Amino acid sequence: MKRQRTAESGLCLLLLVFLLPGAACHAAESGSDTVSDLELLRNRFVKELLEPDVNSDHIRELLETVEPAGFWPDINYEDTSRTAFEHSRHLSNMLALGRAYRKKESPYYKEPEVKKAVHSTLDFWLKHDFICENWWWNQIGTPERIGDLLLIMDDELTAEQQAKAAPIVGRANLDAWGARPGGDLIKIAGILGKYGIFAGDRNILEQAITAIAGEIEFAVERGDSTDMRGLQTDYSFHHRHDRVTSTLTYGHGFARYFVDWAYKARGTSFSFPAESIEMLVDFYLDGIIKTMAFVTYPDLGAKNRGITRRGSLSAYSADVPEKLLRITSYRNRELAAIAGIRRGEQDPALESSRFFWHTEYYSHQRPDYFASVRMYSSRNHNMEVPYNGEGLKNHHLGDGYTFITRTGQEYRGIFPVWDWQKIPGTTVIQKPALPAPDQVQQAGVTEFVGGVTDGMYGAATFDFRSPVDPLEARKSWFFFDEEFVSLGAGINASSEHPVATTLNQSLLAGEVISGGPEGRESHVRGTHHLKEIRWVHHDKTAYIFPEPTTARLENRRQRGEWDAINNQFWAKTLEEVQKDVFTLWIDHGVAPRQARYEYIVVPGIAATEVQRYRESSPIHILANSPRIQAVHHRRLNISQIVFYEPGRVEIAEGINLSVDNPALVMVERTGGKVAKITVSDPTRRLTTYQLQISSGAEPGPVDAKQVRWNEDEGTATVTLNLPQGEYAGQSVSVDLL
Repeated sequence: MKRQRTAESGLCLLLLVFLLPGAACHAAESGSDTVSDLELLRNRFVKELLEPDVNSDHIRELLETVEPAGFWPDINYEDTSRTAFEHSRHLSNMLALGRAYRKKESPYYKEPEVKKAVHSTLDFWLKHDFICENWWWNQIGTPERIGDLLLIMDDELTAEQQAKAAPIVGRANLDAWGARPGGDLIKIAGILGKYGIFAGDRNILEQAITAIAGEIEFAVERGDSTDMRGLQTDYSFHHRHDRVTSTLTYGHGFARYFVDWAYKARGTSFSFPAESIEMLVDFYLDGIIKTMAFVTYPDLGAKNRGITRRGSLSAYSADVPEKLLRITSYRNRELAAIAGIRRGEQDPALESSRFFWHTEYYSHQRPDYFASVRMYSSRNHNMEVPYNGEGLKNHHLGDGYTFITRTGQEYRGIFPVWDWQKIPGTTVIQKPALPAPDQVQQAGVTEFVGGVTDGMYGAATFDFRSPVDPLEARKSWFFFDEEFVSLGAGINASSEHPVATTLNQSLLAGEVISGGPEGRESHVRGTHHLKEIRWVHHDKTAYIFPEPTTARLENRRQRGEWDAINNQFWAKTLEEVQKDVFTLWIDHGVAPRQARYEYIVVPGIAATEVQRYRESSPIHILANSPRIQAVHHRRLNISQIVFYEPGRVEIAEGINLSVDNPALVMVERTGGKVAKITVSDPTRRLTTYQLQISSGAEPGPVDAKQVRWNEDEGTATVTLNLPQGEYAGQSVSVDLL
C-alpha cells in the first residue's frame, strides 16, 4: 500500500529522529485491520482537506505570478517578526494549488502546470525553512500546513521532498516547548497524529490519540498545582497561568480539535474512550454554549485579543454538535437542538443564568436576549497580554464589560471605530489616551468579586478598584426574565479627567428616542446632552432610569483603523473603517466622590411601551450604597442582595434579612413565604455562612442542621456549608418550603 511504501522509504527513520524518540514504524508489521483503519483515517482527513471549493480565478492568478524559483514576488520573505510573517500566505497558496490539483471536481485536476507549481513552491520552502519569531508558526502553523500538503499530494511528491519535510512537520511533537496544557498540546498532538497517518505508523498515531483524549480532564486532576491551565471545574477554560478566561478562544479550539479527531476515529480501533467524549460534551454544553448568544454567536466578553481580528463575532456553524451526535448519544437532545438552531431550523429556547467562578464571568441567556458581565479579582488578571500585536486597546475590557444582544449583530465589525474607554458596562476615567499596549494586562487587586445563581436567575458583583487609574466603584448586576438591572455606588476618583459609566456602545440601528421632562424626543444624528431623562430607546432595547438622570448620547459616524488595534501585517493593508455608532453614557464629572448610577435594561421592547413599563416596573431597588446593593422583582418574588459588609435589608414588608459576613444572597418567595435561599461567597474564604430571616419564614421539611427556628420571634437562622477548594465561589441553595 502507498502508506507502507512511504514508511519503508526512510521517512520512518526521520520520524524517529525528529518526532518521537523511541518511536518505530510498525505499519508493515500491523495486522490488516490496523492497516485498513489507517487508510480509513487517511481518507477521512484527505476528504476534508479537499472539501473547500477551488477558486479557478485565484488558482490562475497564483500560476501566473509564481516565479520559476517557487516564490511569489508580492510576499515579503525577509520579515519573520511576530506581527509580519507573510510567509503564511505562501503556505496557504501551496495548499490551494495542491487542492486544485487533487480534487476531481477541479478544472485543474491533475494538470501538470499545477503539479509543477506545487513542487517548485514546496522546494522553495524546504530550501529556506523559514522560522518565525512567533513560536506558534514554527511548532503549529507551519508543521500543520506542510503536513496537510503531504496528505493531499501523497506520492505525487518525491521521496526527497517527503524526507526534507519530515523535520519541519516534526517540530510539532509532544516534547516541544509549545506542547503544553491549555489548548496548544491538543493541536500539536493532532498534527503529529496526521503525520502518523501519512507515514502509516500506528505507534505514532496511538501516542497522538492518547495525548488528545488525555487532555480532556479538569486541570486540578493533573496533580500539578503549579500548572492549572486548561479545563476548570466550572467548565471555563484557562490558556495560561494568568487565569484569564479563554473559553471561546483556546477553549473552543480545544473542543473543536478533540471533536474532529473523535469523529474521524469513530468505528476504528483508534476510537476515543466514551468517558472522554462525555466529558467533552459537558464542557461544550456547560461551558462553551453558556458563553454564546442564542448558542450561535460568541460573546466578545469571553474572548480576548481575538476580537481585534476580522470576523471574530461571526456565527458558529453546526459542525461540532453534528459530529458529536454521530459519536455519542450522551445529552443528545441538547446537542440536536443546538445543531437545529445553527442550521436555522428552529428558534433558540435556552434559558440559563450561570456564573463561572474561576474566571469571574457571568452569562444570562433568554430566548430573546443574551447578557453577560466580565470581571476580575485578586485571583486572576483582567485581560490577555496583547501577544503578537493583537488587542492593543483591550485595557478596560475586563472592567465590568456588559454584553447586550438581541440578534448577535450589534457589535460586528465595530472594533476599529470603538471608543475603547466607553466599553459597555464599564466605569472608566476618560483619559486623553490609553496607556501603552504593554500595560493592557493587570493583576486584580480586590477579592470581593463573584456571582450568585440558582441556574435561572442571579446577580454578579464587582468591587472594582482600577489597577492603573485612581478609580474605585462598587458595581452589581441583577438578572431576570425580561430585564436586568445595573447598579453602581461608591464611585470615587482623583483625576483631572471625567469619569464615565457607559450603558452601551453598539452599531447604530435606526432611530434613537428618549423620554424626558418634556416627553418623547427623537434625536437627529450628533452629540446630545440629555437632562433629567427617564429612558432611552434604541434598536428595540430600552435603557430605563428609575430616577431622572442626566446622560450623554452620541448617534453619529465614527472612524478608525484596524491597525490601531491589531499590528498584524494584514491590518496595515486595510483602509479606514467608518461605522454609525450608538453610545450612551453617564458623566460622573471630574474627581467624583460617592457617585452612583441606576439603570434597567429591557431588550425586545417597542418605544411606545417604554414609558408604560417604567410606570409599572416590576423592579424595586431596595438599596444602592457602598454597603448594600439590592433589587427586588415584584412579579417573580425574587430578591437579590449584595452585602459588602455585615448588614440588614428589608426585602419585603415585614421580611428582613440580616447577615454577619459579606456575601451575595438571593431569596425566592412563594405565597409570601421564603421558599429558597441561595448564597455565594465572593471572597472564597468562608466555610459556612449564616443569615437570619425575620418573618416570612416557617418550619418546613429541611435539615435541622441548616435551619434553626425561633417561633417566638418568628425568625429563622439559616446555616449553609459553602463549597471549598476548586468549588469555592460556587452558589449553594437551601429550600425552606
